[in-house]
Amino acid sequence: MQETQENPKQKKDEDAVCLRREIGLLPAVSFIIGTVVGSGIFIAPKGVLMNSGSVGLSLLVWALCGVLSLFGALCYAELGTTFTKSGGHYTYLLETLGPLPAFLRLWVEFLFIRPAVASYVSLAFGRYVVEPFFAPCVAPEGLIKLVGILGVTFVVAVNCWSVNMASRTQVTLTFVKMFALVLIIVPGVIALFKDFLFLCYSLQEGQRTSRMLSHQCLGFSIRFYLNFITEEVINPNRNIPLAIICSMVTVTIFYVLVNVAYYTMMTPGELLMSDAVAVTFANRALQGVASAIPILVALSCLGALNGGFFGSPRMLFVGAREGHWPPIFSMIHIRRRTPLPAVLLLYPLVVFMLISGEIYQLINFASFSRWFFIALATLGMLIHRYRFPLLPRPFKVPLIIAVTFTVVCFFIVGLSLYSDPWNTGRSCALTLTGVPVYYLTVRRFHLPHRWRHFFSKFLERLSANAVPSEMFPLWETVE
Repeated sequence: MQETQENPKQKKDEDAVCLRREIGLLPAVSFIIGTVVGSGIFIAPKGVLMNSGSVGLSLLVWALCGVLSLFGALCYAELGTTFTKSGGHYTYLLETLGPLPAFLRLWVEFLFIRPAVASYVSLAFGRYVVEPFFAPCVAPEGLIKLVGILGVTFVVAVNCWSVNMASRTQVTLTFVKMFALVLIIVPGVIALFKDFLFLCYSLQEGQRTSRMLSHQCLGFSIRFYLNFITEEVINPNRNIPLAIICSMVTVTIFYVLVNVAYYTMMTPGELLMSDAVAVTFANRALQGVASAIPILVALSCLGALNGGFFGSPRMLFVGAREGHWPPIFSMIHIRRRTPLPAVLLLYPLVVFMLISGEIYQLINFASFSRWFFIALATLGMLIHRYRFPLLPRPFKVPLIIAVTFTVVCFFIVGLSLYSDPWNTGRSCALTLTGVPVYYLTVRRFHLPHRWRHFFSKFLERLSANAVPSEMFPLWETVE
């Protein structure tokens, strides 16, 4: 009798249109590692060495960035278990500092941060796929962009099809990129044991310059996109902290070991002369499989791209559900259980930015906005902890770690304002353009009566020309 009473309820739960909890611990770890490890570790060591001035200091920068990332990961583990809704930064700012900072985070994410980052990664994917066929000649830029667009199209199709397919793709691509890192680390470790004195000499080589390290700070990306999909993680109170800590510790160890491997096989001068450090390393240490390195790096870029398209649309989905974005983006497909409108919104923005060629310029000042809102999110966590000390928190980061990370984030923001005022100033200006948009769309009742009347008439005309809802039988809004 009890089974017959429970079956209708279970059937009703299964038929409910909502995002399902389908992300286990392994996909969660793969999701974080897959978004953190892109093309940077295969290229960025050159820039870090160039700005730090010595091998020893560059290794120290990588290690300190890893520690900073771990501190941030612990903060976001507390945020993710305290606020169980998806949406990441948007949700945390909404719950701690109010709707305006949350809307601004949503605004800059889809105005230039996510399209710029996705365009940069897709361009790197296209470059690593195309250039081996044209070496030693220069590959056509148009073909590189075309292959990049194909990569974006593939990722969008996977994320529109099903959550399971997207998570399985992420797990597969994460294992591929970890295999690529192991392929670099193993010969480096062998060479290290063979010639330990050479490494000792290299660690002391070069002058320690007094250049600003703001480029490394801005370029080191803390990607906690698992917090964007909290509602889809199985047992989030356990899996979110465990996945974040395990993945960030793993990435930090692997990054430092990869850099040590680079310096065991190349001198600092040779590394600075290389535009693709991993390819140069493979030509020297892995001659038999050197041709496979560009393919592995391309697949690594594809994994980072897939992770970004999986996580960021959930922020837009939650923002639309809260009334901060058009309602169509709070809809999910009845059969696929994917927030398809939110995923599709990113596609034309990424393609347009990739074709326009303004990617690198946007990346430079998009980093400022990302760090600024990360600092605001952890500051909001501290304020919320002070205001509601008795609120249950399944995971609680030590106060000294949370304060240290918040202070360092604001220091990085201030350092970027000092070292690159032009790009950071434009980033501030673009962020502030969301303020009038917020008051004209979300908080119209705060406007003068004449303004409200004008925008009401304008929205009525748009609604009159809108497509009737009966034409969308496969969509349903999630409340």
